Amino acid sequence: MEVESRGLGTAALTVVAGFVASRFLGLVRNMVIGDAFGTSPELDAYFAAFRVPDLIFQLLAGATLGSAFIPTFARYLTKGDPQEAWRLASSVLNLILIFTLVVTLLALIVAPWLVPLTVPGFSTSLKELTVILTRIMLLSSIFFCVSGIITGILNARYHFFFPALAPVLYNLSIIGGAVFLSGPLGVRGLAVGVVVGSFLHLIIQVPGLSKVGMRYRLEARLSHPGVREVGRLMLPRVFGLAAMQTNFLVTTILASTLVSGSLAALSYAWALLMLPVGVFGMAVGTAVFPSLAEQAAAEHLDALKRTLVVTLRLVLFLTIPATVGLALMRNDLVALIFQRGLFAAESTKATSWALLFYSLGLSGYAAVEILSRGFYALHDTRTPVVFAIVGTGIHIVLGLILIRFLDQGGLALSMSVATALEATALWWVLGRRLGGLEERQVVRSVVKTCIASAVMGAILVIFLIALNFRPWVVVMGGVGLGGMAFLAAAHVLSSEETGTLLRRLRPLV
Repeated sequence: MEVESRGLGTAALTVVAGFVASRFLGLVRNMVIGDAFGTSPELDAYFAAFRVPDLIFQLLAGATLGSAFIPTFARYLTKGDPQEAWRLASSVLNLILIFTLVVTLLALIVAPWLVPLTVPGFSTSLKELTVILTRIMLLSSIFFCVSGIITGILNARYHFFFPALAPVLYNLSIIGGAVFLSGPLGVRGLAVGVVVGSFLHLIIQVPGLSKVGMRYRLEARLSHPGVREVGRLMLPRVFGLAAMQTNFLVTTILASTLVSGSLAALSYAWALLMLPVGVFGMAVGTAVFPSLAEQAAAEHLDALKRTLVVTLRLVLFLTIPATVGLALMRNDLVALIFQRGLFAAESTKATSWALLFYSLGLSGYAAVEILSRGFYALHDTRTPVVFAIVGTGIHIVLGLILIRFLDQGGLALSMSVATALEATALWWVLGRRLGGLEERQVVRSVVKTCIASAVMGAILVIFLIALNFRPWVVVMGGVGLGGMAFLAAAHVLSSEETGTLLRRLRPLV
């Protein structure tokens, strides 16, 4: 199937390679930050300062990019109307820039009153530092919003190279801020690195617009039918992303009431979790979404269904064993990556505790990335929003309960449980809408994957007990041994995903 091949073949490999590079540099970034700041109160302020700028980006460009713009833009191109497609792209780009400038200016003004509400447990001096860092990083919202729309334009035209390279430059900039600016500026140097990195994230993608033949117009037509369609699809997504940002905000608020460094530990653990989520969920979802949008626009629902099923099964095949590996090797993994400089053994203990409970939601996070795009391709942004809001409610209730028993681990566990339930609900409803998503085959595949993962886990436990080596030996040996054990067990169980995985990797050989 040509469209599916385009979505899951070379494009997927390009995106995955970019995500791997970005996530690797993200780990290097956090290693450098951990060496310089450990899990200090100042670093808590830095991570908390992301909340407002990230909220602006997610509610404006984030809401527009995947669920609203790409399907609408793809429909104009599929119907052979490139002129109106580019007029749509220009209007959306200019409107997002205008809205972002206005909202960012307002946020700069109200930051001294708004930011302290997100960190009620911080001391007065730490709240003031969080306000300063927030104001610095608010500039990044402007660059990221414009860059996000450009990413959508390039992805819709199956151009993934520059969007995949952009996060690499962003991470390199923050690393530079940590290395060269943390001495004279302290944690403010990291905030400067964020702003410079967001600017590079934008600039590197601009040449891609000429490669896809964009014809830019200096116009912002709210009356354009495509713009109105984007707005209609965007509005529900705004509430969905607001729900997701509420999850992070609740985590920030509750973590600020725990012992100093808890928010930093959660942020380090989240960064580790995002490596497999980014590679197995976000990258694959980003690559396959233009195909899903085209299949939906052409009303090829059988093809769309098959693309979703193949992608979901492969993602679960990869994330379930990754969950087992993360949970079992979490202490050595955190020590290997972060434990140096001011990141002491106590920081390792706090971070690995959070990682244990975050890892339990790995498959759920990745599955949501795939399934939600199925709804967006069908121009349904409301259903994922409903489940996201319900998930936020579950996270809040469970977080308030579990934090009393598990500290920061309780916040991580509540997020994982809420996301797993959200993914299950999305799968069930989407299956009903498409006349089934081969549920029996998916369940059978998951059962085989779980059995193979259990075999892998048993071997890893023996490995960890028998060989108490340095962290790098444990991690490298565990990944190699665990991976071979899992693939061997999956092959014995005749898991179809082993063959699918090899076919996807064949272009790299």
